[in-house]
Amino acid sequence: MVYVHLAEGFEEIEAVTILDVLRRGGIQAFFVSMGKEKLVRGTHGILIEADITFETADYASCEMIALPGGMPGTKHLAENEELLTKIKEFYKQGKYLAAVCAAPMVFAEANILNGKNATIYPGMEDYLKGAKLSTNKVVVDGNIITSRGPGTSIEFALTIVETLMGQTVSDKLRKALVI
Repeated sequence: MVYVHLAEGFEEIEAVTILDVLRRGGIQAFFVSMGKEKLVRGTHGILIEADITFETADYASCEMIALPGGMPGTKHLAENEELLTKIKEFYKQGKYLAAVCAAPMVFAEANILNGKNATIYPGMEDYLKGAKLSTNKVVVDGNIITSRGPGTSIEFALTIVETLMGQTVSDKLRKALVI
């Protein structure tokens, strides 16, 4: 199960792409609202109704935390101490963590990128404290997956599918999506 976290001001393309591609790949994926309400407004004013709220999420059953970027959504994620604690726990347990666009800065804020290969939205490299920077569209280093932005969201989501479901499922999905 994958939880895709939505904070006010998230990047809509990234969030919807992640959830859609994962579900097409047979993965249980759910939007998690970081607020008290399930309705969350994206950076371009689009309202998305999350499946659950952060308070009701069952992280023991979750195998991946995924973070779409966008501003100010990413800043809201990085300021949430409870989320940072969950990220640190997942990292220590070897569970998967994935972030796209500006959101890899949340992993840096959780101090889990030291010595890790990672990427982030162009111009935001200074936010990746301790990471080995890459300009690849998607970077996988152990249990951490990072990607660069809205235009890399499908590749990012397909990498998550490959990681959780295997190359065959990812390849079939890539063909079905005409990539």
